[in-house]
Amino acid sequence: MSLSIGIVGLPNVGKSTLFNALTKQSVPAENYPFCTIDPSVGVVAVPDERLQRLSEFSRSKKTIPAAVQFVDIAGLVKGAAEGQGLGNKFLSHIREVDAIAEVVRVFEDEDIIHVAGRVSPFDDIQVINLELVLADLETVSKRMMNLGKDVKAGKKDAVIEKGVLERLQKVLEAGKLTRGEQMNESETPFVKQLNLLTQKPILYVLNTSEASSTVIDSVRGSIPGPFVEIDPIFGAGLGSLIVKAYEVLGLITYFTTGEDETRGWVIQKGWTAPLAGTAIHTDFKDKFVRAEVIPSEKLLESGSYAAAREKGLVRTEGKEYVVQDGDVIEFKV
Repeated sequence: MSLSIGIVGLPNVGKSTLFNALTKQSVPAENYPFCTIDPSVGVVAVPDERLQRLSEFSRSKKTIPAAVQFVDIAGLVKGAAEGQGLGNKFLSHIREVDAIAEVVRVFEDEDIIHVAGRVSPFDDIQVINLELVLADLETVSKRMMNLGKDVKAGKKDAVIEKGVLERLQKVLEAGKLTRGEQMNESETPFVKQLNLLTQKPILYVLNTSEASSTVIDSVRGSIPGPFVEIDPIFGAGLGSLIVKAYEVLGLITYFTTGEDETRGWVIQKGWTAPLAGTAIHTDFKDKFVRAEVIPSEKLLESGSYAAAREKGLVRTEGKEYVVQDGDVIEFKV
């Protein structure tokens, strides 16, 4: 499955430095080619010690980790929603990713000019988020205008959608992100079809390059969501960023392991066994019979599959089983 997280931020905050550091980042995962799909998209392995331990356990010839995709998006400037800077291009690139890694400059450097003339992480976050809000406000307003005739005609779906749009508009006009707005089952599809920027999960990435601890301490309390601290120049915190990005995307890993290969498979949290099987092959969903499952830690503790079976640790699961992070699975199709 291919989900991506876009690296977003103002100019001169270290986005490209971070992107380059990520795509060169090395983790203990043999035979996995870190690759760049194009100059602005990189596929990066997710650090996971369970993978290497399972590979050693099975004496695997190949070890292939789970991976997450990062997209380097051009720098945003104030007024992007009105077409300033790369404006529409910047916003369209964000629409294409599944989550946002918002890079915030914490470091001071006289040789690297800040677009606002001073380093203020909280102000930078407000500038970026406001541009997302303004772009979404335009999207919502346009949709409301197009919906007018159907609402007047009393069409049920149109009336429900109008109510959803009015709620979203109120949130956006207050300068807030819409992700926290709760929607019921009948309303959710209308929100999804809008593909709002402010609906995407955001991970704040504090670029602390040589910043003093007192500066970092003062910043932490003002971050409005999950965050990680990194120093891309020296490679500090990159592993934590990759793992956190994976979590923000709502992804988990299950494993297959054997003499030929040990591999981490990427799936969405909450997927059942037949859906999880599609990560290996799309036919697995329809041809699924059962799955033999054991948590990776239990398998490693047992010393062998045979010992794990003797202890009753290998379970047979059916179509309703929800795969858990770290499961080792053998599919029967």
